[in-house]
Amino acid sequence: MSFSAEVKEELCRVPLGKKCCAQAEAYGVLLFCNHFSATQVKIVTENPALSLRLPQLFWRAFRIDFDDYPEILGEEGKQAFGITDPGKVAAIWETYGYEPTTSVSHHINYAVLEESCDRLAFLRGAFLAGGSVTDPKKGYHLELATSHYHVSRELAALMPELGFSPKETTRKANYVTYFKSSAAIEDFLTAMGAPIQAMEIMNAKAEKQLRGGVNRRVNCDAANLGKAVDAAQEQIEAIHRLEERGRLSGLPEKLRQTARLRLENPELTLSELAALCDPPITKSALNHRLHKLMEQATQ
Repeated sequence: MSFSAEVKEELCRVPLGKKCCAQAEAYGVLLFCNHFSATQVKIVTENPALSLRLPQLFWRAFRIDFDDYPEILGEEGKQAFGITDPGKVAAIWETYGYEPTTSVSHHINYAVLEESCDRLAFLRGAFLAGGSVTDPKKGYHLELATSHYHVSRELAALMPELGFSPKETTRKANYVTYFKSSAAIEDFLTAMGAPIQAMEIMNAKAEKQLRGGVNRRVNCDAANLGKAVDAAQEQIEAIHRLEERGRLSGLPEKLRQTARLRLENPELTLSELAALCDPPITKSALNHRLHKLMEQATQ
């Protein structure tokens, strides 16, 4: 099951409460579904949970049953719910203050969405019919797509009143309202009624951050190891030059001891090498001795 399907399944578990909330949710479904006109309603979905919710939602909102209940489309398991009965369609239009003979294009009737619970129910319906969200393991993108231009513009005006700041674009014949921020998507899902899936996004984000931190530490350790190996090689080459010139034996005992330990232990870090000195010295002291050796090799 896709992440979008899981979100819609959780949203479909939200109880159908007050009639006004059911009408608001159905309003969102209608304005973001496949077809909503003065003569027909057609809602196509492949989500089993939404297929079960739609008949209950429309009965709670309008006391109306679907005429086509439902028609199976193709091999993808899509189901089509339809209403063509003139009386039923007229009742739905009347609920939202539409006049079939004068309404040229759809608008959001804000009078139907006066309460905040109604507005959130409207968004839930819009997402159930025309929404999708990317698996957070792959990226962060949530969108609502409608074929109605004015609905898209009015949705953009409605969103800030609920604390959301989405972006807008067009795709073919659809007008898309979308979020790219993981935090915004989490808040949006929680507000609509899907806090469990919002938590999944938080978990996925935390896992990415943890994995990224581990990778950065590994890369940093590898880089530091590479630098240490290069430095040790330079030190060994300097000691060999001193040997070849016969100058190593004439150096102070502390420098001769340091040179011998480095040649015998080329893989050790400065801290580990410092601990082998007799008596043990600090990393800083050993580093100072090695610098002295390298200076002697350049003279």
